Amino acid sequence: GFVVERYKQVQAFIPETFFKIKVTHEADNEKVDFNWKRLRVFNHTVCLILYKMCLRNPTARVLGTASRPKSKWRPLPLDTVELEKQASRKMRINAKETMRVAEKLYTQGYISYPRTETNIFPDSFDLSAIVRDQTGDPNWGGFATQLLARGPTPRRGNKTDNAHPPIHPTKYTSGLQGNEKRIYEYVVRHFLACCSQDAQGQETTVEIEVAGEKFSAQGLMITARNYLDVFPYDRWSAKTIPVYHQNSTFQPTSIEMVDGETTPPSLLHEADLIALMEKHGIGTDATHAEHIETIKSRNYVGVQGDGSFVPGELGMGLVEGYDSMGYELSKPMLRAELEADLKRICEGHKHKGGEYT
Repeated sequence: GFVVERYKQVQAFIPETFFKIKVTHEADNEKVDFNWKRLRVFNHTVCLILYKMCLRNPTARVLGTASRPKSKWRPLPLDTVELEKQASRKMRINAKETMRVAEKLYTQGYISYPRTETNIFPDSFDLSAIVRDQTGDPNWGGFATQLLARGPTPRRGNKTDNAHPPIHPTKYTSGLQGNEKRIYEYVVRHFLACCSQDAQGQETTVEIEVAGEKFSAQGLMITARNYLDVFPYDRWSAKTIPVYHQNSTFQPTSIEMVDGETTPPSLLHEADLIALMEKHGIGTDATHAEHIETIKSRNYVGVQGDGSFVPGELGMGLVEGYDSMGYELSKPMLRAELEADLKRICEGHKHKGGEYT
């Protein structure tokens, strides 16, 4: 149902042409792109009039500058759904293969149990011992040593299954190959990153005015990379801009009117599908990969070269058949309600005669 719905949205999308004004300024060997506060307009004549006004009076005046600290949060402790999503997005390993490899690593004693909904480490957990095991690695051992000296301070999530801790390394190894090595390395780096500190930076915003039209630009100076030093899966790029002073003026290097087209939403990839299943309460950390493999093996969906999902003839026929008969069997709420009821039965909150608490 999710795949068909997104596919239909893409097919029904009609692109619209939009127009915007772009101001650039080169100073101190830096090029700054100022973005239009109106973002964009869909009327060519309106944009052209405003653009010509800017050309007639091209002097830019600095309305103000502001600087504030900015953080990039380190990841939460790793649960199954996040492992599946990140392996799919960052390493192009599908969920079924990810769980196969993770379970093998678990049985070999290298990582903890990989099927968990928990993203909170208990206060009694000996994090330092796990970090200490990783200090000898040539790639992340130096980071682990520094982390050990500071003391690990993991982010706290908001989920626990009261059965298994977040996924973490349980033994150091350097003898793995292929996907086993990649998954193990991700688990280790994720663990070290979540126990580290957020990356810190200073963000500067400059607002200018040209012929009454307002534009703004932002710069970022990273002051402490912290967890980013061990977690290459996240990016945070510095962007330097010259110093501007309030009420000062300058001549822009260029003022352009550019056009573009609105774009449809992208087709779903595996990580997107897992996120939607988790959001709507369909499946569990233990069954997401199986559900996806089932719809693929039954030809309900196909996977394109870029990893995006498209409905197969059978899948499209099922959804359209249900819809034409007025049944909502392809909608997420029915499956979500069923699984929620089953969970309440398991927890003892629901029985044959009704519900009780």
